[in-house]
Amino acid sequence: MINQGKRNVLGVLVDAVDYDAATAQVIAAAQERRPLALTALAVHGVMTGVLDRSHNARLNSFDLVTPDGQPVRWALNLLYSTHLAERVYGPTLTLKVLERCAAEGLPVYLYGSTDQTLSRLVPALEEKFPALKIAGAEASKFRQVEVGEDVQIADRIRSSGARIVLVGLGCPRQEVFVHAMRPLLDMPLMAVGAAFDYHAGLLAQPPAWMQRFGLEWLWRLGLEPKRLWRRYVMLNPAYLARLGAQKAHLWNATPPEPSTDRPQSFSI
Repeated sequence: MINQGKRNVLGVLVDAVDYDAATAQVIAAAQERRPLALTALAVHGVMTGVLDRSHNARLNSFDLVTPDGQPVRWALNLLYSTHLAERVYGPTLTLKVLERCAAEGLPVYLYGSTDQTLSRLVPALEEKFPALKIAGAEASKFRQVEVGEDVQIADRIRSSGARIVLVGLGCPRQEVFVHAMRPLLDMPLMAVGAAFDYHAGLLAQPPAWMQRFGLEWLWRLGLEPKRLWRRYVMLNPAYLARLGAQKAHLWNATPPEPSTDRPQSFSI
């Protein structure tokens, strides 16, 4: 089990952890009924923090930020010699957490995506983990939260008996949501990105060799070129340039202080 704490990657604090350590932290928080905010960041997630200082501070308040993308893992190894052998990929971490939830009887709440996706995701997870208890599933409303609605969402989740919440709203909406809801819930919230679509069978996983060499972005670009081309064509080179500057001490990537301020408005 590897847990070397938080490390500064372009001003975003990323945890040098492996799957076992990340899973153990989530399950412990669920068992102890305490809040925990987790997200798994690839290059896009890190750069979203780099380009938005308020979001950067929000990310730095998370209890656990895993290196979802290979380039983020490489950054940890390059800058800090962490010797991480593998990334902590959101969809895979999701399955590892759900496996433990099924074994230990911890009910799970699914928040985000669409009714169509959830209608396929729930039976797929129940088939994979027959003992898994899904306390509830709530699709995204694709709009801004109304006054008091965040408390209502928290009440629904709490009254369902859930002990863990998986959030699939896409980056950075899901991180804003998790940050806003953390003070309202005594359980872990995991921002898991595309895991809902992958495990519902709606989005094909890239081949293992592409994942190993950090080419998942190319796979996703091929699947959704109109939606994703700006993200990868613009952000990937910017990430590499800033990483090189941080390594050469040509850029002071000072992380902002973690934010404890709940956003007044966020997407649900």
